Amino acid sequence: MSTIAKPVDTIVIGGGVVGLSIAYGLAREGERVRVLDEGDDAFRAARGNFGLVWVQGKGAGMPAYAKWSMAAARAWPAMAQELTGLTGIDLQLSQPGGLHLCLNDSEVDARIRTLGRLADNIGEDYRFEILDHTATKAMCPSIGREVVGASYMATDGHVSPLRLLRALAAANIALDTEICPNQCVDAISYRHGAFYVNVGAREHVAAKVVLAAGLGNRRLAPMVQLDAPVEPVRGQVLISERVAPFLSMPTASVRQTGDGGVQIGDSKEEVGFDNGTTIEQLSRMADRAVRSFPVLGGVNLVRTWGALRIMTRDGYPIYEQSRECPGAFVVTCHSGITLASQHAGPIVQWIRGGEPPEHIQNFKAGRFNV
Repeated sequence: MSTIAKPVDTIVIGGGVVGLSIAYGLAREGERVRVLDEGDDAFRAARGNFGLVWVQGKGAGMPAYAKWSMAAARAWPAMAQELTGLTGIDLQLSQPGGLHLCLNDSEVDARIRTLGRLADNIGEDYRFEILDHTATKAMCPSIGREVVGASYMATDGHVSPLRLLRALAAANIALDTEICPNQCVDAISYRHGAFYVNVGAREHVAAKVVLAAGLGNRRLAPMVQLDAPVEPVRGQVLISERVAPFLSMPTASVRQTGDGGVQIGDSKEEVGFDNGTTIEQLSRMADRAVRSFPVLGGVNLVRTWGALRIMTRDGYPIYEQSRECPGAFVVTCHSGITLASQHAGPIVQWIRGGEPPEHIQNFKAGRFNV
């Protein structure tokens, strides 16, 4: 016989950065929110995230995604200030701009084509620079001789993903959000305008339910007549010992954290649900990092890990409300850090009954059925 938990306004399924960002935005608006988090057995993309707040290059095949990312990056400082004010946790947000380093002329040409196409589609609001070696070195003196140039965008930056996750959890608790760990959802049903979420012998009831469970959304979405065709794509990460500051801005594959360690990551592997590491990929990433920044040649590595990105076939998010079960939403993306400000802001207003944010009509799962 099941027991029924006290009803709430909204149940958010998933306690990573995406789910906690939405829960925070809802609680900030005065809603009673309960987060059902699967626990440490889940594939936690948030804990393997590279921490970039990044715009350049995103949306090459969908300009709407570039605009969505640009709006997110611009909204980040206000959200960081708000979270730090509420929790006292410094997120180590820095947005001095970002570099995508190129080690040969072909890579430079590819950046010119990609960013130029985006600028053509978006207009003068999309500003980037292509730098030669001298200009790149003036901006980032620690680069090596093999760096022939770079692309630069002033909107880019980085943040500590673990500090963000901790701040979001603390902010939710401060706003009386219930965060329930070790909650593996068995079933969701929609009856008489309410959602009933079953976890073992316990039943949770709410007027709305938000699916923010990462790779778990694929299983959960059909329960509320939605579709979330997501697949895992592995990324591997290297972390160095703390070193003296040498990198004043993040690059697409190397960044120095606020604590002094260097984070290296540049792999995309379709290996199913294997979140391990391989010497082949780690060696390749380390080699490119040292070629880009020779100062890393004598630095000790202290940790490596693999994590699974949540990817759709085209790499873009899914935001959708169920027609058959109104009040059920799916939110799936692989850029939960960059888009956190959008999830806590415009997405929350939409979930609360407001107008859909501009651009999200492009992010319905039905695009994969055309």
